[in-house]
Amino acid sequence: MEFVTYEQEGFVGIVTINRPKALNALNSTVLEELEATFKAVDLDTTRCLILTGAGEKSFVAGADIGEMSTLTKAEGEAFGKKGNDVFRMIEIFPIPVIAAINGFALGGGCEISMSCDIRICSENAVFGQPEVGLGITPGFGGTQRLARLVGAGMAKQMIYTARNIKADEAYRIGLVNAVYPLEELIPAAKKMAAGIAANAPIAVRNCKKAINEGLQVDMDEAIVIEEKLFGDCFETEDQKAGMGNFLEKDKEKKLKVVPFQNK
Repeated sequence: MEFVTYEQEGFVGIVTINRPKALNALNSTVLEELEATFKAVDLDTTRCLILTGAGEKSFVAGADIGEMSTLTKAEGEAFGKKGNDVFRMIEIFPIPVIAAINGFALGGGCEISMSCDIRICSENAVFGQPEVGLGITPGFGGTQRLARLVGAGMAKQMIYTARNIKADEAYRIGLVNAVYPLEELIPAAKKMAAGIAANAPIAVRNCKKAINEGLQVDMDEAIVIEEKLFGDCFETEDQKAGMGNFLEKDKEKKLKVVPFQNK
C-alpha cells in the first residue's frame, strides 16, 4: 500500500490514510487502497476499527482537486460512484468503525467520516462541504448523510454556503460525539474501540445492522428487523456465556447478603 496503512492492536484495527503532504486528500489510488484494506480485515480477530489520517493537520482535506479538475461528465460520475462505493462499504461494514478526526475534514473528508459509525475529533478539527465554491456538488454522499445526521436545515446551510465549522460547532450540531485535545484523540479512540471490542461481537454486529437497516424503513418494518436480529443472538456462545455470567454473579451476590438482625 502506498497511501493506506493498517495496524492491529488486539481486537482493534487501525486504518490510517497516509498522504500527509497532500493533507491526506483522496485520489483514485487512496480509494482503491481503502477498499482493499477493509476487504482484507480479518473479521474473526477484529471487532472494531479506527479510521484516521496521518499527521496533526488533516484527517482528510477532501478529494484530490488536481485529479478532478480535468474530468468529463461521465468521468465525474464514475469518480463519484467510486467514492460512494467505498464509503458505503465502510458504512455497512460488519463491525463498528470509529472516525478519529485529526484536523481538516473537508469535502470527501467530512463525507468519509460520516460513513463511520462514530465520530470523535481533535480540538483543531475543521469540517465543511466546500464543493459549491468549486462549481460542483458533494459527490461522496455529503448531500445525503449530512442531512440525516444534523437535519436538513443545517445540512443545507453548510452545503449552500460552503462555510467551514470548527470542532465545537460540529459537536453542538451533533456531527461529532466528542472533542479531545489532539494528543488525546487516538488514545480516546483506542479506549472506546477496546470497550466495544470487549462486548459480545455477534450482538454488536447485529446492533449495527439493526440500526442501519431500521433507519431506512418505517417503524413497523424496523421493529421486525430488530426482532429477527434479536432472535439471531440466541443459541450463540456469546449469549450463553453473557447470560450465564450474569446469573452466576447475581447468585454470588445473593449469597453474600447478610440478613438484617434486629437485636
